Amino acid sequence: MRKLLLLSIVLVTGVVFASRLFYLQVYNTSYEKLSENNAVKVVYDYPQRGYIFDRNGELLVSNQPSYDVMVIPKDVKPLDTLEFCKLLNISKEDFVAKMERARVYSPRLPSVVLPQLTKTEYAALSEKMYKYDGFYIQKRSLRDYQVGHSANVLGYISEVNERIIKENPYYQMGELIGMGGVEKQYEEILRGKKGVKYLQKDRFNRDIGPYKEGIYDTLPVRGSDIELTIDAKLQEYGEKLMVNKRGGIVALEPKTGEILALVAAPNYDPSLLVGRERSKNFTKLYYDTIAKPLFDRVLQGEYPPGSPFKTLTALIGLQEGVIDLDEKISCHGGYNYGGRKKLGCHHHVSPLAMIGGVAHSCNSYFATVYRRTIDKYATPQEGIDRWRKHLLSFGLGDYLGYDLPVGKKGLIPDSDFYNRYYQYPKYKWYTPATISNSIGQGEVLLTPMQMVNFTAAIANRGYYYKPHIIKNIVGVDTIPSAYQERQNTTIDPQYFEPVIQGMNDVYNYGTAAYIQIPGIEICGKTGTAENYIKIDGKRMQLTDHSVFVAFAPKDNPKIALAVFVENGYWGSRWAGRIAGLMIEQYLRGEITRKDMEDFVLNGSLMEEYEKPYRDEPFTINQ
Repeated sequence: MRKLLLLSIVLVTGVVFASRLFYLQVYNTSYEKLSENNAVKVVYDYPQRGYIFDRNGELLVSNQPSYDVMVIPKDVKPLDTLEFCKLLNISKEDFVAKMERARVYSPRLPSVVLPQLTKTEYAALSEKMYKYDGFYIQKRSLRDYQVGHSANVLGYISEVNERIIKENPYYQMGELIGMGGVEKQYEEILRGKKGVKYLQKDRFNRDIGPYKEGIYDTLPVRGSDIELTIDAKLQEYGEKLMVNKRGGIVALEPKTGEILALVAAPNYDPSLLVGRERSKNFTKLYYDTIAKPLFDRVLQGEYPPGSPFKTLTALIGLQEGVIDLDEKISCHGGYNYGGRKKLGCHHHVSPLAMIGGVAHSCNSYFATVYRRTIDKYATPQEGIDRWRKHLLSFGLGDYLGYDLPVGKKGLIPDSDFYNRYYQYPKYKWYTPATISNSIGQGEVLLTPMQMVNFTAAIANRGYYYKPHIIKNIVGVDTIPSAYQERQNTTIDPQYFEPVIQGMNDVYNYGTAAYIQIPGIEICGKTGTAENYIKIDGKRMQLTDHSVFVAFAPKDNPKIALAVFVENGYWGSRWAGRIAGLMIEQYLRGEITRKDMEDFVLNGSLMEEYEKPYRDEPFTINQ
């Protein structure tokens, strides 16, 4: 019995071991894969990124070769650290930190030790790399900027971080990705597809040739070239005009929504974020919290639009039937409301009808139209919501859907906003509480991109196309359909003509009469936007912003634009001049108003930006 039990134990044990061995050798491939991983080296072949051109075929961004020193930690053998650090021109402490970071990321996957070697550095280093097991040089391509402008439009490329790698497994440590602007928005199109090579290694960890004769290898696929809607010459000129100023310029082609220029000021040379100095330069730009060169004021700056908003007040009033073209409204230095309160106005002829009201930018006229619009309805809540519905149809109060990765929604307040603000129904509110909205002050906030969009809608007599910066992707027949869909406003076409005539008269005899461009029929609107800041909890007024919107020619317009100059005093002083110069540059390719050009190019507002606050508020709102 004991012999039988012993034999049974031996037989059962033998069957278990044999079964396990059969499973491991025949069915389970994990150890085979692990063995292959130890014997096969994976090397990526990175493609060139696609080139970027402007609307006229001018090359903006190409590529230049770059070389990274890479490491696979598990393959590293003992080495003379000081000698290697001297060769790489880095400190021992820096080298140790990089190696530790690489081990934490993965002992088996490559990490960057020293990025972006020049050709000279690569030549000196490559012939000595054989001495250092586990290290090799990876060729990549960096951006080569052919222009010194458009940094906010183009964006930049940077090394991926761990968060990006977790979100997108396509990338590995040390790889590059588009950050900001077009580089980020069209990353998947520009980056192409990396190739893969599998190399066989022997028991001494030496490369002995392609794995299985290279049947698994793939070739890299170059990124697609793209053409932008930007006019490079207009963009460059706009950036020159905004030197020593803060703000932005954005120009559109009204009939298509194509962005002709998108200038954020101050800006920077895009080549600063290329090469070994990229990190240091980026840190300097990032921590400049005063000038904010990385902040795109055109897309992210939310400002009171000032008097250009009066054109919308007029259109809504006409659509709602609360005013006609012939009715004249008197102005006695402003609009009185709420007892002693007054919405001040500058001196002009009085009374005025609508066209003259636009041309002379009369606060009293537009406050009256706005109040009638809201009071037409049973409650101010209903009136505000109706007013807001019209404004939303111009693309205000929300993202416009443009193809750039940053932006702000601005603010078009609704009844819920004011109910919360005034604690309704505990306290009731009425139209005079919101009267500043009539002239683009109050709670209304727009980005310059939204300002140019409503200007383009006026130029088109009631419709617009979503602003976009992509004109063509090489190899793709059409751009996204969202940019080809006509967006109609709630205003009937016939109501635009008198407002457009008023904008034309701004130049003929109104607030911009002294900055005309001979031979070009421009329609524009000046604006002086009040500018407040809190200092030690106290609301103080800084120098007003200079605002201007315009389009030209009056009939069949080719360009619409918005200009916003922070602390620029009043609309025609800075923004109006810049707008006229941009229009002439685009339509004619040359400047005739040299006096205006000299004023802007040689002018500076840097002293103004250093002032802490203004003791007395401005009363002009043009």
